[in-house]
Amino acid sequence: MGLTAGSTGLHAIDHALFIDRNTVDKIIALAGNPNVGKSTVFNSLTGLNQHTGNWPGKTVTNASGNYTHQGNTFTLVDIPGTYSLMANSPEEEVARDFICFGCPDTTVVIVDATLMERNLNLVLQTLEITDRVVVCVNLMDEAKKKKIQIDIHALEKQLGVPVIATSARSGKGLTELMDAVSAVSFDRVRHNPYGVIYDKPIEEALHLLEPAVSKITQSNIPARWISLKLLDGDEVLIHSLEEHLGERFCDNTLLIHSLNQARLHLAANQIPQNRHRDVIVSCLMKASEQIANKTVRILKVNHNDRDRKIDRILTSRRFGLPVMALLFGTIFWLTIIGANYPSDLIGTGLFWIEDRLHALFLSFGAPLWLDGLLISGMYRTVSWVVAVMLPPMAIFFPLFTLLEDSGYLPRIAFNLDNFFKKACAHGKQALTMCMGFGCNAAGVVGCRIIESPRERLIAVITNNFVPCNGRFPTLIAIITMFFLGSVTGVLKSALSALILVSVIVLGVVMTLMISRILSKTILKGLPSSFTLELPPYRRPQIGKVIVRSIFDRTLFVLLRAVSVAAPAGLLIWIMANVTVGGASVLTHCAVFLDPFAKLLGLDGYILMAFILGFPANEIVLPIIIMSYMASSSMQEISNLDTLRHLLVQNGWTWLTAVCVMLFSLMHWPCSTTCLTIKKETKSLKWTLVSFLVPTVTGMVLCFLVAGGVRLIGLDESSSFLSFLKA
Repeated sequence: MGLTAGSTGLHAIDHALFIDRNTVDKIIALAGNPNVGKSTVFNSLTGLNQHTGNWPGKTVTNASGNYTHQGNTFTLVDIPGTYSLMANSPEEEVARDFICFGCPDTTVVIVDATLMERNLNLVLQTLEITDRVVVCVNLMDEAKKKKIQIDIHALEKQLGVPVIATSARSGKGLTELMDAVSAVSFDRVRHNPYGVIYDKPIEEALHLLEPAVSKITQSNIPARWISLKLLDGDEVLIHSLEEHLGERFCDNTLLIHSLNQARLHLAANQIPQNRHRDVIVSCLMKASEQIANKTVRILKVNHNDRDRKIDRILTSRRFGLPVMALLFGTIFWLTIIGANYPSDLIGTGLFWIEDRLHALFLSFGAPLWLDGLLISGMYRTVSWVVAVMLPPMAIFFPLFTLLEDSGYLPRIAFNLDNFFKKACAHGKQALTMCMGFGCNAAGVVGCRIIESPRERLIAVITNNFVPCNGRFPTLIAIITMFFLGSVTGVLKSALSALILVSVIVLGVVMTLMISRILSKTILKGLPSSFTLELPPYRRPQIGKVIVRSIFDRTLFVLLRAVSVAAPAGLLIWIMANVTVGGASVLTHCAVFLDPFAKLLGLDGYILMAFILGFPANEIVLPIIIMSYMASSSMQEISNLDTLRHLLVQNGWTWLTAVCVMLFSLMHWPCSTTCLTIKKETKSLKWTLVSFLVPTVTGMVLCFLVAGGVRLIGLDESSSFLSFLKA
């Protein structure tokens, strides 16, 4: 969730090509199933703030970082979490290609100590590609709690490669892991990797094919493994192999003849090509089971009872959705009640600094236009963005991350899966939707976890229907000013949270409705099935959550907003102060837009603010305030009561507030999100569709609400509570 420094990046295999091997000693690949603590190991070793969300399929790109051990520099590349290397999904393809063609000096395969049998499947597949492997048995602390004992020495003897036990969350075993990686990378240990023995017909087919493959392959990719993939008919991998080896397999007469002989032999033994992979998987699972039986002891049979009892409530049909709404409501309530005072304090401090800056410019004899441009325009806009955004983010991000770190977010996907299925969309879209709460650009990047291109496009197009962090302050401020009347105290913040949750629910409903419309029109198709692993519940590491949320999310998003707000402040000040025919350029634009804006329940200045806020949603409210100021610059607003008075003076009613909220929820994506959509879809057409769908939806909804209220003759000037009573 959230746009972070690690939320975008190069494809893993491409990234390896850009690593300068002259500046590092060794390159290490970090592989493993989803949710085994892979990113936690990465963070602990490199010191970078790679996101460590507790849900499967999160890492859809790679991250890299350096660490030094025993005087040598290692580049650690965190490749996507995957259950297999048989390329059934984009993540598996990325992981497999990096291990095959990225030429890592060592591959560290991290496994979950509580799920050894299942995780060993990936270890065995990796050993078929390379013998330069270190197995990291992580989550040993959880295995101990669940009464699971693992004989590490016996496991190392079985696998024939170094095996290290770790508890990455507490840092235990990481030094030993670095020692083992160094030893393997510099060939200080002997390798005798476990070799899977397949059924007799497959072994005989490999014997027929392998000699021909050995003549064209290179030593770093085993001929036996390539032979397996040729028998399997993996076209994507075969194409990658041809590019890597520089030879087209179809042009090699000996290879084609041997491949045909091998496939005929398999068919004669009742293993046609469409059953080949099933037999391979069956052999791998049997081997994993045999190794696990020899090395793992489970002293407590029902070690997952606690998680199952909790899931009976959190994922039940009766309580799942209400509990989810209650948790989000609590987070929003704490955000609202906790952000008010710090926001006022920061605003007061920043505007005090502004007075000093004005005095400083005056003492230097700076021209008034320069003072207005830099201080009243740029600095004041930035001050508003910081004062309004920082406190809610500093509260919201850590609280949301606690839910994420505890393992609750996959339960949200589970609860919403049936709704997305009815909308002919993918259940994983719930996860990408949650990521959109932090930043829609990050949510768009997260759509890579959806394998189906059609369903991935639906998720990309509809991601903007959930409000990002930049829209929350505007929504919270409008709710507090216009929808609570004379309510005070704790009840006021509770009602604010309830209304905000209702807005979020509306966004989710619109996501489902538009997803269904898209799936029945321009993106026709049936929803694909998927397997979602519900990870174990874990006690969040509160200290790390706070640090990661502040530095990796809050400050990152804030700096992005400030970088956009500063030039936007300059532009807005110029438009507000350059006059044509006795009126400012901003006023001319607002007057031009006003007739259309009135149909939407807005006014020209509000619509102009949304247009000028295209670089970042965070600056929409500051632009509205600046536009309404007679001095053509943003003035200091001491509290929300003063701001409400300003808005009411300029014609705002409860209907205006409702329409502004609706349009804030549903309008075009910001510039960052649009650029991300263009990058992800590689299509200007789908970027334009992603721009138009939420915009048209928001305009239609605002038009219907405003037109309906006016048609039935409701009093816009009364309070919202009076309207509800009526």
